Amino acid sequence: MLPYKSVEEAEAALGRGLTAAETIWFNYSANKSDFLLQSHNLLFLFLLSAIVPLYYTSLELLFGNSLVAYKIQPKVKLNLSHCFSSYKSTLRTFFLFVVPLFLGVSYPSSIQGKGSRSGLPLPSIWEIVAQLAVYFVVDDYLNYWIHRWLHCKWGYEKIHKVHHEYTAPNGFAALHDHWAEILLVGIPFSVGPALVPGHMITLWLWTGLRSIHGVAIHSGYNLPWNPLKYIIPFYCGPEYHDYHHYIGGQSQSNFGLVFTYCDYVYGTNKGYRYHKKLLHQEGLKSD
Repeated sequence: MLPYKSVEEAEAALGRGLTAAETIWFNYSANKSDFLLQSHNLLFLFLLSAIVPLYYTSLELLFGNSLVAYKIQPKVKLNLSHCFSSYKSTLRTFFLFVVPLFLGVSYPSSIQGKGSRSGLPLPSIWEIVAQLAVYFVVDDYLNYWIHRWLHCKWGYEKIHKVHHEYTAPNGFAALHDHWAEILLVGIPFSVGPALVPGHMITLWLWTGLRSIHGVAIHSGYNLPWNPLKYIIPFYCGPEYHDYHHYIGGQSQSNFGLVFTYCDYVYGTNKGYRYHKKLLHQEGLKSD
């Protein structure tokens, strides 16, 4: 909750006029507690996990024939029954595990204990971008090692096997996880904001972007209008992660969830590179 009762009081405290963005933020957040503002993350996560997959499902149902060139596993047809099952799993996962994880870990680490803020002034664009970059790198590195552990015999059979029920995933498969995996991957998600506290707006963006990315890499489509694959070095896109699901439980490749650099450094993308090489050679022969 902001410590100012009016825009004039906020301007006096800052020693300058509020920007348009700061005025909007003041009017929206002035009477809301930090807990309520942070709880917006739950709303964003729920809406994005439920709505963004519908975008990809609609693309296949309405424009499947036109987009077949971008479907990673074109021989696999969309199964609405599987989509509905994944959707129910997503809702169950969200309410039974994500919400308690937020209340028990994410909120205390990012707001109560580590200095994240919701007040004025608002952060600059460059501050937001820099902090988001840290969050993504930290999340990816920690998740890489968790993901590798989940592919050991015990981790896979007891936990990770649930997520790999789909060898050709759809967007709803992003949160189709064992409850223990939800708890595990929730830790890297919270570590970045705990190490580098950001403004509430930065935390909202972090939740939104990470959620959209999680759905996208499980979408089954490598769409050409995804700008991230053109501008982010070592970007882990849908094609990269789809290969991991295609191989399934035997996969010891493509553990990165946001970037590919860990797989490259630790040599866990050799199978994928060999696969791409074979596809390239087959393409040359067909030409």
